[in-house]
Amino acid sequence: MLIPFTGPFDLITTLESGQAFRWRREEEWLTGVVFDNIIRTRRTAEGVEFECAPDDETAIAPLFRDYLRLDDDLEAICDRIRVDDRIGAALRRYPGLRVLRQEPWECLISFICSANNNVKRISVNVEDIADGFGRPLALRECRRSAFPSPAELAQVEEGELRELGLGFRAKYVAGAARIVAAGDLDLFALREADYDEALAALTTLPGVGDKVANCVLLMSLDKREAFPVDVWIDRALREWYPEHMVRVDGKPLTRAAMRPWAQAYFGEFAGYANQYLFQGRRLLGRRGDQS
Repeated sequence: MLIPFTGPFDLITTLESGQAFRWRREEEWLTGVVFDNIIRTRRTAEGVEFECAPDDETAIAPLFRDYLRLDDDLEAICDRIRVDDRIGAALRRYPGLRVLRQEPWECLISFICSANNNVKRISVNVEDIADGFGRPLALRECRRSAFPSPAELAQVEEGELRELGLGFRAKYVAGAARIVAAGDLDLFALREADYDEALAALTTLPGVGDKVANCVLLMSLDKREAFPVDVWIDRALREWYPEHMVRVDGKPLTRAAMRPWAQAYFGEFAGYANQYLFQGRRLLGRRGDQS
């Protein structure tokens, strides 16, 4: 099925940019698990082509379009965050990179797993949780698993999660599952809350600090001003904005202080700036410049 779309959009870069962790690429096609469906997709000149199972493509199409945020006016957003040549270079390097609108529950658990972790290992953790406790799915010869619901994951013991290699993150995943399954936090309701209220609610969860909360706010809860600061953003800001990364007393700015600085500097779409900076600095590895 085709989702017609002619605006700027790099599907491969977006799905491989460290936002979501269950996409696998085979040449121009990517296969992932979204909305309890295996989705196989590629970008074409006419739009986004996909097939899915077990649900009907006509039912999944509007959800998948929403997931890809194709209604965002990316050109206007990029114009708003192009405040200097440094972010401008990242915008030129990765044209069509979009922020996803993911399902909040899986997004939350994925980023709890991101603590002291890398993208490859996070992907393994999330896939293992799905394979261990989610229901099986099939699309042609492809076999994957749906991500377990809060209620399903709340029945899993911390020790079982540790056996999957989650380490210290296991207790946080188990704790978050119990809280959400009990109805003590409605993740979807946070889409309607303002940024500060949603941030405060998320950081009551075990294992959820400012960075993890801002990832969830940006990538699943429609808070495009969210600005998660991880090791790559820390490096990007210190290397590319050194004049702003010192306090008035000459000491380095802390990570806690980087977020409000960036939100003020890049404005209401700071989260988009974050994703372009993250992509640029992460792909540079340990090199210190953009050459």
